[in-house]
Amino acid sequence: MSVEMGPAPPPLPDELRQRYLQVSFATIGHLIEHGFADPGIRAMVEPVKLAGRAITVRIAPPDSTLVHKATELLRPGDVLVIEAGGDCRHAPVGGMVALAARQRGALGIVVDGVCTDRAELQELGFPVFARGTSLLTTKLLGMPSGALNLPVSCGGVVVHPGDLVLANENGVLFLRPSEAAALWPEVEARERRSEERRRRLLEGASLAELSGATAILERLLGQPDRGQCR
Repeated sequence: MSVEMGPAPPPLPDELRQRYLQVSFATIGHLIEHGFADPGIRAMVEPVKLAGRAITVRIAPPDSTLVHKATELLRPGDVLVIEAGGDCRHAPVGGMVALAARQRGALGIVVDGVCTDRAELQELGFPVFARGTSLLTTKLLGMPSGALNLPVSCGGVVVHPGDLVLANENGVLFLRPSEAAALWPEVEARERRSEERRRRLLEGASLAELSGATAILERLLGQPDRGQCR
């Protein structure tokens, strides 16, 4: 076992972050199937909407030495992403870690595990995404295992340092910056169509007609039963 540390990832283009903050993250869910964290990871502080650069850490529970060190690596606009080794009993994130991250200019923390000090997090107004809360905390044990700024697993997604993290009260999504940039025109077009659809619905239009569901159903009902003998 050993502790590994990768290089700091390149900064995210601020324009990319700002673009995605202007749209509904759920719009992306209409376009792709990958990158979405397990919905068990949810916002502990609401309301929240953030788009930031992933700084990653993998710990060997119940040791949180690397989490404390990781807060030193954070820069304005970063999101700390923690792989907790499947441990949902020991909380590696609480008020002190959140405060340290906030003071570095971080936007939030995503942990595939639990957190503590939820009331303190709410008072700080600092976004933390976790699977729940616990009174049992991690310790500074100095175990010779873990990683900083290397790929980690969070909510069933492989997260690379420098990935774009999109998170709100509905969940968390991780995208490679190149994919986020390539996907943007489609996201923007989908948003425009959604706005037009909302306008039409307010005017009394049918959602099934607007979305094409009626046409799909008519086609399905018009198909012969393939299981029927002829």
